[in-house]
Amino acid sequence: MCGIVGIIAKQAVAAEIFESLIHLQHRGQDAVGILTYDTKMHLKVGKGLVNEFLKTDHLDSLTGNIGIGHLRYPTSGSTENIAEAQPLTLVHPYGIALAHNGNLVNYHSLAQKLLAQHRRHLNTHSDSEVLIHILANNLAEQPHAENEVEFFQHLCAAVNKLQQEVQGSYSVISAIVGKGLFAFRDPHGNRPLVMGERLKDNQIEYCFASENTPFHSLGFTLAGDIAPGEIIYISESGNLYRQVLLQKKFHPCIFEYVYFARPDATINDINVYRARLRMGENLAKAWQKEFPTLRPDVVVPVPFTSNTAALAFARELNLNYSEGLYKNPFIGRTFIMPSQVLRKRSVKHKLIPQPFEIKGKNVLLIDDSIVRGTTSREIVKMVREAGARKIYFASACPPIKFPCYYGINIPTKEELIAHQKSIAEIKAYLEVDELLYQSIDDLVEAVTRKGEHHITEPCLACLNGKYVCGKIEKT
Repeated sequence: MCGIVGIIAKQAVAAEIFESLIHLQHRGQDAVGILTYDTKMHLKVGKGLVNEFLKTDHLDSLTGNIGIGHLRYPTSGSTENIAEAQPLTLVHPYGIALAHNGNLVNYHSLAQKLLAQHRRHLNTHSDSEVLIHILANNLAEQPHAENEVEFFQHLCAAVNKLQQEVQGSYSVISAIVGKGLFAFRDPHGNRPLVMGERLKDNQIEYCFASENTPFHSLGFTLAGDIAPGEIIYISESGNLYRQVLLQKKFHPCIFEYVYFARPDATINDINVYRARLRMGENLAKAWQKEFPTLRPDVVVPVPFTSNTAALAFARELNLNYSEGLYKNPFIGRTFIMPSQVLRKRSVKHKLIPQPFEIKGKNVLLIDDSIVRGTTSREIVKMVREAGARKIYFASACPPIKFPCYYGINIPTKEELIAHQKSIAEIKAYLEVDELLYQSIDDLVEAVTRKGEHHITEPCLACLNGKYVCGKIEKT
């Protein structure tokens, strides 16, 4: 999972790309990059958080009114190789820059084909590098375009050919020197991609992003999602062209709503905050059915992603809600840390129990999900040490039993506690008095209850093992 953004405006865009990445920081904290262009491409990439790497003098050198930005959360390749930080660039044809969110499941065969048939050498093990080479190769096969209408036709042909051979999930924002900015999404729409508009000096300016979270502060209005299989091209003169090239069954990732997206985001016409409220409501009804005589003294969320669901849970059952765990805002998200050692180490630094809200009470902890179980176990231990009489645990997400190959870093079944253990065994491992998981049906209902989203089958691969966005390539 990564965060991507692209802006085309009348003035320099580097500062606004920077601000957008701040708003998208929750989507990746391993590496950051910004690219702009005027007559040439200007690129800055580095390790760490946006504020840690990018400085004012960096922005001063990033000239141009078209730019893209990327936040890396590694799902393929190496966390140490700075060459895998994005945006990626190629000088032929035209000069192409690309930012990618997702994961290609036929990466290895595509890489072999690029070398054998097109003599394109790959410098990294990143699937995004494969993507930019395929795009460049397809564009190079097109004839010279006399105007922007012709160029859009050539762009459509190149992206459509890419869609025919690439399997997996990809939301892409790309800039082409001398041509403009464009974005496209895989035919299943697995990863989110939205577009914003604003009017300035009688001209519409555009922003593409993984979420609409940057739009408010930058003055953009959400204009909708890039549809599955759609390409949208904004020429340097500001004209918009769009076309759906290849569309398959819509399978957006359910875990975006559970964990990754910021609560104020609206993706696929669904507001994340409202979806999480409904998760809490459904979880509360399930609790009442499963444990009709159990009334916790206090409902405590594991901050911050589960706050919304926990609040709705408490309201539904008329229970006390308390932020009994204080979260240090300067510690990163543990789920997207690159190693289990870092995740475990950060828990005690990140979360501090509030004994006043916990001591002597029956505490219900609510978390967005239980993935590996180690973080949840550490949290339960801390709450127990803070004096809780009994500890119950509820997960807003059903048991995660299968690895994700579409962009979330859950690479092996062995890491997943729900794949290895029964619910009774997980309860014993966590050392809690009761354990409740959301059902798959209740989660899907919570996400898809309202709106013109047209989602009938979200991607549930991590929950049910059905890989609907491309056949997984065995290596």
